[in-house]
Amino acid sequence: MLFFDIVRRALRNLLSSKARTILTALAIAVGTFALTLTLGASNGAQDYAQNIVKSNFDPSELLVSKDQNLFQRQDATQPQVYDPSFGSITTFGGESRQVKLLSNSDISKLASVSGVASAEPGISVSLQYLTRDGQRKYIGTLSPYNPYQSPELLAGKIPSTLADNTVILPEGFLYSLGFTDAQSAIGQNVRLSVKNQATIASTLPTNSASLLNAQSSSASEEVNFKIIAVSKTPNTVISAATSLYLYSNLNSVQNLNDYIYNGTSNYQKYLVANVKVKDGTNTTKLNTVEAAIKSQGYGVQSVIDTEKTITQVISVLEGIVTVFGIIAIIASVFGVVNTMYISVLQRTREIGLMKALGMHRKDISNLFRIEAGLIGLLGGLIGSFLAIVLGIGLNPVISSKLGLGDSKLLIFKFNQIGLLIIALIIIGIIAGLLPARKAAHLDPIEALRTE
Repeated sequence: MLFFDIVRRALRNLLSSKARTILTALAIAVGTFALTLTLGASNGAQDYAQNIVKSNFDPSELLVSKDQNLFQRQDATQPQVYDPSFGSITTFGGESRQVKLLSNSDISKLASVSGVASAEPGISVSLQYLTRDGQRKYIGTLSPYNPYQSPELLAGKIPSTLADNTVILPEGFLYSLGFTDAQSAIGQNVRLSVKNQATIASTLPTNSASLLNAQSSSASEEVNFKIIAVSKTPNTVISAATSLYLYSNLNSVQNLNDYIYNGTSNYQKYLVANVKVKDGTNTTKLNTVEAAIKSQGYGVQSVIDTEKTITQVISVLEGIVTVFGIIAIIASVFGVVNTMYISVLQRTREIGLMKALGMHRKDISNLFRIEAGLIGLLGGLIGSFLAIVLGIGLNPVISSKLGLGDSKLLIFKFNQIGLLIIALIIIGIIAGLLPARKAAHLDPIEALRTE
């Protein structure tokens, strides 16, 4: 019997028992629905992580630290021995840690590594305030400008090399500082103030009631910066953390940073360095330089490592949902087995007649396996279709609520869904093996006697 004839007969048999076929397929659809949404969420999370990395990190750069443990989780159950030569940081969880800090000699050493294009200290300056004449004072952060960031501008132009004491002003400060529009800010000056940490420490009183007066009397410095461009606020939360950062050249940021820490143990010490690799978009070259830097005792994190860190928690949650989806599909397999057994019992006389007319055991076995596979196909199509429709409907709502802008939380790839449906067809065929074997081995005479 031809294969297509068997498929047509299998379809006709399933259509003759529509209710039973649909109910069995719906059991498979539940697991398919969960797995399709999980795949969509996984794709969305990966795309979102890639956008975060792309917006904030140069893929040809490596983040390097003096402390090899900086980029690793630490045992928080044991206290850390104090070392006065180390610097202190506070993690997002509020944990205090001491870490080794990079010096200028480390920066020079990293720059001399074969394959390295440049090595710069990774610094950002927390300003005491920024202001301009006749306006209120605002807190802010000044960072070195990286041409890779390529921010969208409302006005002005960013030259290939930024001059000292020039600044790219974010849109968020525009109207707060009294400018009528972006163009009116170009060429104007803002004053950035920083405070020396050594004088703060030396003037701290024993009486906490005098703390405010002591800090206000500590040394600070105001520097005029000329606005050369105004950057537009990003329309997504991808860059929300840095949307109010001001940007200048490295030398200007370095000068302010030196003033802040002059006279302290952190003077010209840095937590991390940004090491740019020659042709760093070539993964092989990037990995070679990373290995060379690690061999000298430094801690290194690449963009790929950063992306893995961002998606780690999401991957765990996706794994949990995937397990439940797989459990639902496994449970539905028993439903397929039960349905096919009932079908064999109800069609015993029909099977006997087919055998009496010369149909081979192999063809009968294929008939029931194909029916089981078609149930898997139907369940996969229903589940994936409902998941896609729900995802398309929810994406705009989720993006709006979470401020994702053009990013989508659920991204469906049809090649993944196609592979999932193929897997369900195979699972259906496997589930139909025992009923198909029973049908193929029925004695035609005994089958024809069945009432």
